Amino acid sequence: MAGDINAADLGIDVHKGEGELFKWLLASFLFGKRIQQDIAAEAYRAIVEKHGCDTPKKLHARSWQQIVDMLGEGHYVRYDESTADRLLKLSGKLIDEYDGRVSRIHELAKDRKDLEKRLQAFEGIGPKTVEIFMREAEKVWR
Repeated sequence: MAGDINAADLGIDVHKGEGELFKWLLASFLFGKRIQQDIAAEAYRAIVEKHGCDTPKKLHARSWQQIVDMLGEGHYVRYDESTADRLLKLSGKLIDEYDGRVSRIHELAKDRKDLEKRLQAFEGIGPKTVEIFMREAEKVWR
């Protein structure tokens, strides 16, 4: 299960700030789906490392087809079209509602329950994705 993967496995250090938190949210989003971990990791690497989509603005600037193609490079093909749509919505919502900053979600949340509710308000983020994301984010959000 996704419990085996952590941020360090992908070279992400959530203690280094906003950019790393976004990368971990993106990775958590991919790992939260019913797909093999190695495939999710490869899709993450294609999006972030190969194509440089390491901020909400950079990801949102890509077309739906470009994101589908990036997911395909990582063999993330089972949900590629719906995932591409949701990634565009995720990056857009981060930009529009949270100034493009994952940490802003935490700043605005009243408590842990509100934080999780805000995360689950993003299309495609459910309890499993929140659980994966919070495992690392709570290390900096104590």
